[in-house]
Amino acid sequence: MRQTLIGLLILLATGCTTVPTSFTPSNPIPPSQFSHEEWQDLLRTYVRDGAVDYPAIQRQGRLTSYLALLDRVDPNQLSGDNRLALWINAYNAFAVKGILDHYSPGTLFGRYRYFIAREYQVGGQTVNLYNLEREILIAQFHEPRMHFAIVCASASCPKLQSWAYEGQQLDQQLNRVTSEFVNDPSRNRFDRSKKVASLSMIFKWFAKDFEARSGSVLNFVREYVQDTSLKQDLFAADYTVEFLDYDWSLNGPRP
Repeated sequence: MRQTLIGLLILLATGCTTVPTSFTPSNPIPPSQFSHEEWQDLLRTYVRDGAVDYPAIQRQGRLTSYLALLDRVDPNQLSGDNRLALWINAYNAFAVKGILDHYSPGTLFGRYRYFIAREYQVGGQTVNLYNLEREILIAQFHEPRMHFAIVCASASCPKLQSWAYEGQQLDQQLNRVTSEFVNDPSRNRFDRSKKVASLSMIFKWFAKDFEARSGSVLNFVREYVQDTSLKQDLFAADYTVEFLDYDWSLNGPRP
């Protein structure tokens, strides 16, 4: 019943919303004038080890300025890595804005409202979090590491970093957050005696993305395991993969 309901919600979402392919900002700025500096300053000030100070962000009001900037730029005018960095930052900024507007992914219906019903503006066009992730980030960029960069304001999500993503260092940033996530025992665990890899649900939900890059989910995970002995064991032994329950509780104090 739960999966049927989720399917119906997704069908409703895809039937009622479209993903922009071109952009028409009403007050456009050239790519050379666009930057993530305001978002960077906000993250540096209000995010600590993944915990987001939503009440402080709401009181301060600086997020509004960055969101207005996103609506003035045409993402298609940015080069590859700069364009991907924009969409990652936009997703994270919109996810924070959704919490400030008192949406929440904490329940099934709440996830529909948070990911699908709430819409945002980029370059004069409308997009929701669901389509931004599926139809833009996944479909257009084919970069599985981005799953550890976008943060849906929940405890089991990757940590929101205290810095913004930037095109010129995006590859290093994506490697960093992927490694951090894979090696975080609160998100992935490995029982070497039982040969069981207990992985985040992210690896189940988006298995096709990891399989396309590495052949299998476990192959992808192996690439980023830092413990040399564990890495060798993962390659040598036949591990069973299971998936951990996802904690949808908020990743910081509620605004």
